[in-house]
Amino acid sequence: MGSMQTTPTPGEPTAARDRPGHATAHAAGLERRLRRARTLNVVLGAATAFLLVVAIAQAFPQTTSAAAPGPVHGPEASAQPSAPAENPAIALRDPDDPLAIGDVDAPVVLVEWADFRCPFCAVFTNQTLPVILDEYVETGLVRYEFRDVAFFGDDSTAAAVAARAAGEQGRFPEYLEALYAAAPEQGHPDMPREKLVGFAKEAGVPDLATFEADLDRADLHDAVAASTAQAQQLGVTGVPFFVVGDQALSGAQPLDAVRSFLDEQLLAAGVDAADLPTAG
Repeated sequence: MGSMQTTPTPGEPTAARDRPGHATAHAAGLERRLRRARTLNVVLGAATAFLLVVAIAQAFPQTTSAAAPGPVHGPEASAQPSAPAENPAIALRDPDDPLAIGDVDAPVVLVEWADFRCPFCAVFTNQTLPVILDEYVETGLVRYEFRDVAFFGDDSTAAAVAARAAGEQGRFPEYLEALYAAAPEQGHPDMPREKLVGFAKEAGVPDLATFEADLDRADLHDAVAASTAQAQQLGVTGVPFFVVGDQALSGAQPLDAVRSFLDEQLLAAGVDAADLPTAG
């Protein structure tokens, strides 16, 4: 698998749309804007064999040093250019994935790794994700796939298990919103059982008795541990972390940076510039 690119583009959100008959000019404008974006270095490594060959231990090239003892989260980013190519070991496109939102056949898949106690993950979910869901996911351009990690201890695991339990009852997006809406401005919030149940009530989880029982399910705890281990093997040691195709974006970037990141990958996937939410 090739290297991955990060293109943070700071700035205020834009919502203008293309006028009919000007697609070529808009495409050129988008390409000029994307060329001006900063690029730094990140390597996720060859991950396809990870899911295809379960019985064989695989060594993956990593972003910086191998699985750091503690994650660094925030707006730092890095990248290296390469040809667009979606990796099926990262973008799963599983129609039964309870942690995914959007059309399974969307042109591109945005994969996010996040810890439920991470303040920067909360910033992205509260401020940027609603717009991305509205402009890109609901319009069928992008599928959003969430990957949980437990970088901040047992409470991170407990929260991830709770989100999976809510997802099994079809309320993952609502649980994600409720949990992160309660996040403090800084620090890693505690996640006691009563708080997790409270989020379930707020998210409208229909069967609370089943939800509470699921908080103790060994298979859900194992799934969170496996997701965390896979992220570390891929070199994801800081959250939030995003991948589209073979391109990566790290940190709670501004909305305009995420839009540029998605637009670049949609253009590479053959989407017409006039159909992009930022065209104009």
